[in-house]
Amino acid sequence: MRPTSFRLEDHVSQGITRRSLLVSTAASTAALAVAAGPLATAAKAAAKTPKVLVIGLDGALLGRIKDAEAPALKGLMSAGLTAPSSIYANPLAPTSSGPGWSTLITGVWPDKHKVVNNEFTGHNLAKYPDFMTRIEAAKPNLRTYAVSSWAPITDIIFSAKVDARVSTPSAEYDAGTTTRAVAEVKGGNPDAVFVQLDNIDHAGHDSGAASQAYLDAIHGADTQVGQIVAAVKSRATYGDEDWLIMITADHGHTDPGGHGGSSWPERQTFMIAAGGTVTAGSVRHDVRMPDIAASALAHLGIAIDPAWGLDGRPVQQPTPDAFDALRAKLTGPVDETGIGGGVIGFTHTPPSGWSVDNSKMGTGGITEWRGWSFTTDEFWTKTERDQQRELNIRARNVFAVADGDEWTDKTFSGTFDSTLVSPAYEVRGGAKATLTYTTYYRQEAPQKGEVLVSYDGGAPVAVKTYTADTPSVVENIALQVPAGATKAQVRFRYTGGNNWYWVIDGVTITAS
Repeated sequence: MRPTSFRLEDHVSQGITRRSLLVSTAASTAALAVAAGPLATAAKAAAKTPKVLVIGLDGALLGRIKDAEAPALKGLMSAGLTAPSSIYANPLAPTSSGPGWSTLITGVWPDKHKVVNNEFTGHNLAKYPDFMTRIEAAKPNLRTYAVSSWAPITDIIFSAKVDARVSTPSAEYDAGTTTRAVAEVKGGNPDAVFVQLDNIDHAGHDSGAASQAYLDAIHGADTQVGQIVAAVKSRATYGDEDWLIMITADHGHTDPGGHGGSSWPERQTFMIAAGGTVTAGSVRHDVRMPDIAASALAHLGIAIDPAWGLDGRPVQQPTPDAFDALRAKLTGPVDETGIGGGVIGFTHTPPSGWSVDNSKMGTGGITEWRGWSFTTDEFWTKTERDQQRELNIRARNVFAVADGDEWTDKTFSGTFDSTLVSPAYEVRGGAKATLTYTTYYRQEAPQKGEVLVSYDGGAPVAVKTYTADTPSVVENIALQVPAGATKAQVRFRYTGGNNWYWVIDGVTITAS
C-alpha cells in the first residue's frame, strides 16, 4: 500500500579422463568407480530441491538500473539472464500496476485476466489464477508465500489458497516488506516466494525517471534485493537447493514522471533471472511478461496444462523461431522519421528458406514497409503511436509485418500486394497436420489477408481468410494432407492500400 499521499490509480549451468588400466579385477573396479563419478554428481545435482523467488520492482526501468549504483541487481545480471521486454497499451489496458502485476503473476495477458485498471473491476482471476494458486493445486505440500507493499497484489491477485499473503502496513512500506521476506526465507521453508517493492514507482511519480531521486530509489531497492538474496544463500540447506531468482517490473515511467500511457518508456519491463538452467551473462529478446509465472511453474516441476490457456512459456525452454534469427541483420530507419536515430529494427531480407513475393506490389511508398517486412515491437510501434500496434502482444522478438497504412505515408503507386512464403514443411500423405502461427490483424476495407497452403508444389489453397479485426492470437488450423504428399508450403498474402496491417510470427506445421 502506498503512503496516504499517493492514490491507488498512480500505480501505476563428462568428461572422464581415460587412463590405461591393467586388466585385473582391481583395475576394472577402479575404472567403474571413475566412470560412475560424473553420473553420481549429476544425480546429486538433479536431486536438489527447486525453489523460486520472484521480486517485483514497481515502475523500474532496466535502463536506469544499468545507470544506477545497483550491485545486487547487476550481480544477478552477470550471473544469469537479462531480458528487456515491453507491454501493451490502451485500449487493451493502461500501463498501470493492476494490469501489469496481474499479467506477471497469472501468466496471461489482460485480454484473458480482464484486469484493466487498479480497481480490478470485472476481473477474471478465478479462471486465470496466480501461479502460486496453481502450485497449491498441483503440489499442495509446497509452501507458498507472497508479501507486497502494494496491498491489492496480496489482497486480490494472489488467492486465499496461497499459504501466506502479507500486505505490509503503509507505515513500514518497503522496509517492512523486506524484513518479512528475509524472515520467511531465513526462518521458514518456503518453496515459492513473491516480493513486491514499491518505492521506485514512488520516486518516479514524485521526481521522474530521469531524476537522481529515481536512481537513489533503485539503489535503495537494490540494497533490499541484496538482503533477500543473501537470506536465500544463508539458508543451512542452500547447498541442497536450486533457487531460480527472477526480478521484474510491472511497467515503466516517463522521464518527467508517470505512466499509464502508450509511450515506449511507459511500456517497458524486463526479466533478470539467475539460477536453474539460466545461462550466465546471457541476453534474450523473446521473453514476455507472462513468462515469469510459467518459468516459476516449470522450475518447480509443474507441467503446464494447455487447458490453462497460459500465454507465458518457460524461459528455461526457449522455442526456436526463424524470424528471430534476423535480429543481427536489422537496420535503422530509412524513410520513417518518428522512430528516432539509433533504433535498429527492420529488414526486408527473409530468413533462410523463406521468401517474399512482391511481383504484384505497388511502387514507391515508405521503404521500410514496401511488402512484407521483418521488424521488432520497438521499431514498429514507434512508427505511429496509438494505432493499436501496441496490442501485438503475442508476437515475440522479430516478427513479420505487412503494413499498408505506413507504406502509403509517402508517394506511392498501385496497391499493397505482397506474399510471405514459408519453407516446405514435411508432412505425411493422407494424415492430418496442424498449421500454427501467431497473428494480429487490423482491418479496413478494401483489405484482405489470405493464408494458403500448397502440397508438393501444387496450387495453393486458402485455409484461412482475414477480413475483420482479429486480436493477437495463436492460430491452430487443421490440415488434411492429400494422399502421397510429402511437403507443405504456406503463403501469407496481404492485399490492400491505405488500410491497416497484418502480423505473422511463430509459423510451424506439425504432423499428427
